[in-house]
Amino acid sequence: MAYRAPSPELLARARAVLAEAPVVDGHNDLPWALREQVRYDLDACDIAADQSHRLHTDLPRLRAGGVGAQFWSVYVRTDLAGDHAVSATLEQIDVVRRLVDRHPGDLRLALTADDMEAARAEGRIASLMGAEGGHSIDCSLATLRALYALGVRYMTLTHNDNVPWADSATDTPEADGLTAFGEEVVREMNRLGMLVDLSHVSPDTMRDALRVSEAPVVFSHSSSRGVCDHPRNIPDDVLERLPANGGVAMATFVPKFVLPEAIAWTRRADANMADHGFHPLDTTPAAMACQRAFEEADPRPVATVATVADHLDRMREIAGVDHVGIGGDYDGTAFTPAGLEDVSGYPNLLAELLGRGWSEADLAKLTWHNAVRVLRDAEGAARAAQAVRGPSTATIDRLDG
Repeated sequence: MAYRAPSPELLARARAVLAEAPVVDGHNDLPWALREQVRYDLDACDIAADQSHRLHTDLPRLRAGGVGAQFWSVYVRTDLAGDHAVSATLEQIDVVRRLVDRHPGDLRLALTADDMEAARAEGRIASLMGAEGGHSIDCSLATLRALYALGVRYMTLTHNDNVPWADSATDTPEADGLTAFGEEVVREMNRLGMLVDLSHVSPDTMRDALRVSEAPVVFSHSSSRGVCDHPRNIPDDVLERLPANGGVAMATFVPKFVLPEAIAWTRRADANMADHGFHPLDTTPAAMACQRAFEEADPRPVATVATVADHLDRMREIAGVDHVGIGGDYDGTAFTPAGLEDVSGYPNLLAELLGRGWSEADLAKLTWHNAVRVLRDAEGAARAAQAVRGPSTATIDRLDG
C-alpha cells in the first residue's frame, strides 16, 4: 500500500505533542557512520548543516522531527574483538562527547533522568550513549564500570553474534540464554544504573535477563515478532512479562524487521553486498551505491509509517502503553520506511497513531515519559543495590569455567 501523508490537522496535533513531550529515540548509529564515512573528522561532516545526501541524521532534521533526547549508539562491529573492540568503543564515546562539545546550543550530555529533563527545559537535545554488544567489555566487569564512568547508560548484551556469556537472536545458541557470568553482568549493570538492553538477544536471553534483573530493562530498537516473525523482534510472551519488570520496548523502523515481505528480499540484498565485498551494515557511499543498484534490479518491498504503527499497536496491546517507546535505528540501516525516511519523520508516525485513536497523553508516554521513567527507576535500583553490595570482582573463568 502506498504511503499517504497525514492530514494537516493530525500533523499539527502531532507537533503539538512533540513540543511538550519530544521523542526519546533509543538508538541512532550516527557515531559509526561518522567513523565509516569521515573517520571522525567533524569538519568533513558537520551535522549543523544538511547531511541528507549521506546521513539520516543532522541537527536541523532532529529539530524538525521533534527529537528531545537521543541514545547515540557507541556500537562497534563484532569482528572487532578483545582489546580492539574496547578501544573502538572508546573512540565511539569520544566522538559523541566531541559532538556535544561542538554543538552546545543544540546538544547536552545527559547521564541521568534529571539531565534529560534539564535538557528539555533548555530546548536542547539530551545526548545519552548506549553500547551495542557485550563484546565491547571483553568479558571484564571493570571495563563495564569504566564505560559507565564515561557516560554509557545502556549496554545491549549482544549484537548479531553470541558473546561467551549470552546468546544473540541471530546466531546459533550456545549458552541457552545467559551463563552464570552473563547473569553477573546483568546484576553489575543493575548496581551501576546502566540499563540492560535486550535488543539483538535471543528469546532465552531475554527471559533470563528479565528473571535476573533488579531494574527495568529496555529494548532499544526492536519491534513485535507477532506482527513480523523476524528473530530480531520481541516474542509476545516476553512483551507480556515487561509490565512486571517496568521496562520499555522501543519499536524500530528497519524494514526487514517490520515488514514480513522484506525478510527474503533482505537475504538477497545482503548476499549481493557480500558478493561485492561489502559488509551488510556498511553505510559508506560505495556500499550505498551497491545497494541502490541492487534495488533497481530487484525492487524492495516498501514499509511505511503504517507498518511501524502496526507494531506499536500490537506492543501496546500486549505490554501496555506505559511500556512502549521508539528506537528508529537511523544511520544503522540502508533503508527506511516511507514517511520515516530520516529523523525528521517522527511527526508522521504520531499523526498515524492519532488517526488510530491514540490520545495525546498516550503519545507523550510513548515519546518521552516512559523512557525517562525507566532511566530514573534504574537509578533508584542502583542506589538500593549499592547499599548492599560493592563492585563485583567475578570473572568469566571463575563462574563459567
